[in-house]
Amino acid sequence: MVRNTLPLLVVILAVLAGMYGASRAFASDSPPSTASTALDTIREASYSRSAHFRRTARILNWNIDRGQHLAGIEAEMRARRPDLCIFQEVDFQARRTHGQDIAQTLAEVFGMNYSFAPEFEELSQKTSAGAAYHGQAVLSTLPILSSRILRFENQSGFWKPRPLLISSLAILQRREGGRIAQITELDNGGRRLVVYNLHLESRGNEQLRLRQLNEVLQDAGRYPQDVPVIIAGDFNTKSRRSPLIARLNQAGYQSCFGDRRLRTHIFIGALDWVFLRGPIQAEDARVVRGAHASDHFPISLEVRF
Repeated sequence: MVRNTLPLLVVILAVLAGMYGASRAFASDSPPSTASTALDTIREASYSRSAHFRRTARILNWNIDRGQHLAGIEAEMRARRPDLCIFQEVDFQARRTHGQDIAQTLAEVFGMNYSFAPEFEELSQKTSAGAAYHGQAVLSTLPILSSRILRFENQSGFWKPRPLLISSLAILQRREGGRIAQITELDNGGRRLVVYNLHLESRGNEQLRLRQLNEVLQDAGRYPQDVPVIIAGDFNTKSRRSPLIARLNQAGYQSCFGDRRLRTHIFIGALDWVFLRGPIQAEDARVVRGAHASDHFPISLEVRF
């Protein structure tokens, strides 16, 4: 009898250890461990030959839930025909998405250039091909000038492996790495367009997310006012009076929804945003609640330069 219940007791102790470790991690907001070279490596390729100036461009901002429902994502992209996709929760070589390179697959299907920045190594998702990664991706018909990773100094330690946790159990989501902003510079017919693709921490409070956002705004300050800048992604703004929105407004960024706060998640609320600064204006911004390929709904809008 003892022999049969021992594995269950081990799992229970592991889960309790994870909960205890999580509470301590939130208190310390400890930085991530030193990243491997793979976590610093951006993957990119070009499948678009378009290089002319665009007066307008269609944008799709979406947390795609790892790309687990790829057919639904492709269907939405066909319906919206975006010139620029800003995607979060994108898998590379993970078991749950059949070892696929989700960003490259979508870019190749739709004839777009892409850049993928790894956020975490997913310790429970490796395949025979090697380690699995999870991060952010930008796909565009515009040429990519450069792409880089801003790995936040302010992090939650919630995801890190711990001695009593079994890192190979998918339900525990043990990870190496940390939250990032992916920064991509695009060439719009000789004019630069800068895209900040954010996935702010879900396992923390608004003050942690505000500190991460301030790192983004400090970095974005390097670009002059005549360069259009987009800050978009999954902000995880769970509070109706999130200080992140006021901070972005204070820094000169305007939401594509104006003063409206629209639900972008099936259950939680307004988690996803697109903010603009400089010579760029948003038109026809909407949340596409008919899309069912993720627990988030995509934001679709047109921008005018």
